[in-house]
Amino acid sequence: MSEKTVYTRPKGIIDGAVTGFCPGCLHSSALKTVLEVLDELGQRENSVWIQGVGCGGLGINYMDLDSIAAPHGRACAVASAFKRCSPETLTFTYQGDGDLASIGLAETLSAANRGENFTVIFINNGTYGMTGGQMAPTTLVGEKTTTTPYGRNAAEHGYPMHMCELLMQLKAPSYIARVTCADAPNAIKAKAAVKKAFEYQLAGKGFSFVEFVSNCPTNWGMSPLQSLEQIHNAMLNEFQLGEFRAK
Repeated sequence: MSEKTVYTRPKGIIDGAVTGFCPGCLHSSALKTVLEVLDELGQRENSVWIQGVGCGGLGINYMDLDSIAAPHGRACAVASAFKRCSPETLTFTYQGDGDLASIGLAETLSAANRGENFTVIFINNGTYGMTGGQMAPTTLVGEKTTTTPYGRNAAEHGYPMHMCELLMQLKAPSYIARVTCADAPNAIKAKAAVKKAFEYQLAGKGFSFVEFVSNCPTNWGMSPLQSLEQIHNAMLNEFQLGEFRAK
């Protein structure tokens, strides 16, 4: 009986790569999703990713792509400049919640408001993963972190930042979606959203944004399985999945 190949590893994964991601971290799933889409679109050799500072930057040891390392929070500013200089190149940032929604909030909103023609891949795991588990803009109310040992208190620390909803207040963004890779059906939807975002960029439609609701087993103090349950039981109650805009 002949065998049929149903899946091959994305070409953009470096042979023998060791990512450095903690066991169970969904960064690896999100990155693989991006690489699969680049293969399907035939754009791997015509793409560049702008690295935000944080765990996502560990992808440099994992992804065989051209890349630019941006200062902390400045990935959208760097992407704006690069895309204007090389409009034919598929350009995307890959950023965590601290990098994008806190330190880089002004750069993110300004690029979106200008309708810059690149794509943002935003990983929301509710914590500063690389720098010690501090409270992030997306940390859930009541969640304990190294800087909120008694839990996030809305009266003192404010409420979680909802980036998709915030971007929806701007007229220029062309595509906004929130997805997760926490289970197989949602991983399929996540891939479709990334593909659509990249297609919008290739069509010159302007700023596109895909948020991945993710996990951080290490800083959440959970096993990988428990962290996936936390996504379903808590994170997705706060951050509802869906396609917010596609114009």
